[in-house]
Amino acid sequence: MLHDLVARYGPALVFANALAASLGLPVPAMPTLVLFGALAALHPLSLGTVLAPVLMLAIGATLIGDSIWFFAGRIYGGATLKTLCKLSLSRDTCVRKTERFFGRWGVRVLTVAKLIPGLSLISIPLAGAMGTRYRTFIAHDAIGATIWAGLGLALGVVLAPQIDFLLGAASRLGSASALAVALFVFAYAGWRWMRRRALLGQISAARIDADTLHALIAKGDAPIVFDIRSDETRELDPYIIPGARFADERELDTIIATYRPEQKLVIYCSCPNEVSAAWMAKRLAEAGFLDVLPLRGGLDAWRERGGPLAPLAPLPVKPAPVTDMDTPAGPDPTIV
Repeated sequence: MLHDLVARYGPALVFANALAASLGLPVPAMPTLVLFGALAALHPLSLGTVLAPVLMLAIGATLIGDSIWFFAGRIYGGATLKTLCKLSLSRDTCVRKTERFFGRWGVRVLTVAKLIPGLSLISIPLAGAMGTRYRTFIAHDAIGATIWAGLGLALGVVLAPQIDFLLGAASRLGSASALAVALFVFAYAGWRWMRRRALLGQISAARIDADTLHALIAKGDAPIVFDIRSDETRELDPYIIPGARFADERELDTIIATYRPEQKLVIYCSCPNEVSAAWMAKRLAEAGFLDVLPLRGGLDAWRERGGPLAPLAPLPVKPAPVTDMDTPAGPDPTIV
């Protein structure tokens, strides 16, 4: 039964699954590619004539979905990344790592992004937001989509006997096998959501809001304010709270050695969930700092309440890129 279903609707399923995955829906397309590759290998007479069209369908669907995210980044800029950060089941530090990875390797990262979980969904709108030419984007993204889809189909061909055995067992179980897969996907998504909520619960006990911070600054009792956004985020939103100091959560030892534990510290990042700021505040508190708080809502909350902003100086000119975005990022800003 399952064999017949995939044989009849396989190409359409591959296209729909690849499109959904590229749009960010929680429906991984790699298993579908592997499955179709295995079924094609079980019918060697049609192997060549079947795999090539399916490969093209997978690439085409991927490029359609990726182009939508690219133009979302181009039109809405950093707001698109903040939306993805808010909806993600992962810590927003994953978004920050992607931004830094993209800043180092530029658009070339798209050639391998689909092989690294989470990297593709952030790097594609980031490419649009950072001004990459569409033809440059689509060329690199097509290479990445070809590698990704070709690898999935190739794995299916190689593992065809084992997959055929599993399909046979699933067919004997009937609808119970589909129910088991659905329950597994639901349980996995639920586990990721619960883990994120638990993390937020652990680090969300203490916050400072924009009004309180503004009042402290106004009466001359300003705390030390850390801006821990990535270089790429600062380029998209080149403003800071006046007097804020650039810091990197990867350099906690330097921060601990530079500042006194009794100093009041406020930390803000770019994600609406401010998880990175809260995580860094928690680590500093564990290191003995007595009064360190993340800014509730981050820089957006400060902007919305009408707090003053200071423009950033333009970033230093980087070496000439190989392509539009192929500029290696300089070192992260140090604490001042």
